[in-house]
Amino acid sequence: MQTRSQSYIDTSSAGLIRIGLIGDKSDSVRAHEAIPVVLGRAAQGLNYNVEVDWFPTSAMSEREHDLARVHGLWCVPGSPYKNFDGALAAIRFAREHGIPFLGTCGGFQHALIEYVRNVIGNSLADHEEAGPNVPMKLIAQLACPLVGTRGAIFFTASSRMAAAYGALRAEEFYHCNFGLNPQFESILDGGGLQITGRDAEGAARAVELPSHPFYLATLFQPELSDPSPAPHPLIRAFVEAASAHKPTGLPIPPP
Repeated sequence: MQTRSQSYIDTSSAGLIRIGLIGDKSDSVRAHEAIPVVLGRAAQGLNYNVEVDWFPTSAMSEREHDLARVHGLWCVPGSPYKNFDGALAAIRFAREHGIPFLGTCGGFQHALIEYVRNVIGNSLADHEEAGPNVPMKLIAQLACPLVGTRGAIFFTASSRMAAAYGALRAEEFYHCNFGLNPQFESILDGGGLQITGRDAEGAARAVELPSHPFYLATLFQPELSDPSPAPHPLIRAFVEAASAHKPTGLPIPPP
C-alpha cells in the first residue's frame, strides 16, 4: 500500500526535492520519525522544499516505475524488511540509474549485499538475519552489538565521506546488531565500492561508490546523531546531490 507523501518545508519561493524512503514505515522505529525532519532541516538550508515518499518493500513491484521520479533515494533502518528482494531492487535501481543514494544501518547492510550479488556476481551473499544457515553471511552479527552506542569514525582522505564532513574524523551514533563480516571484506578489493569509513578498531562503517553521482552508505545513523538545529553534514550533502539530479517528469525550479 502506498504511503502518502509528506512535505516538511513550506517556503513558496523554494524548489521541490522529492526523496524516496525505501523501507517499511513503523512508529516503533525512531529513525523513521527523525529522517523526514532532518531532511527538511537540510533542505531548508539550501532553500528547497522537501517531500518524502515512502516505498514499502512489500509493494516495490507496483511502485518501481515511481523510483525514476524521485531526486534521491534513502534506504532507511528497519531491517529485516518485509520484502528482502524489494529492498535490493530499489537499491539496485538507484545504483544503476545514477539516483543520489544514502543507506543507513539496514540500508548499509543491504547496499553491500546488492553490490556483491549484482556487480561482483556472488549470488550467495546474504544476511545472517535470514537464518543461521545462509551459505554466505556477508552481513553477520557483530561480536559487540552497537545498540545505543556512539563512537569515532575515521574517513579516507579525499573520499566523499571526508568531503561531506569537512574532516577525517567524526563521532556518530549506532543502533544495530549486524555489520560487514570481516571474513568477506576482501571481496570488495579492487572493485568500485570502497570502504571509506572505519571505526577505531578498523571495522568497516561506511562505503561509497566513486563512479556514481552520490552513493554512500553508513552502518551508523546520522539521522539520530545530532539533535542540534544545524543540518547534519552527511544529510546536507545528500540533499545537495538530490537537488542537482533531474528525475523523469520532475524538474526543480532554481532556488
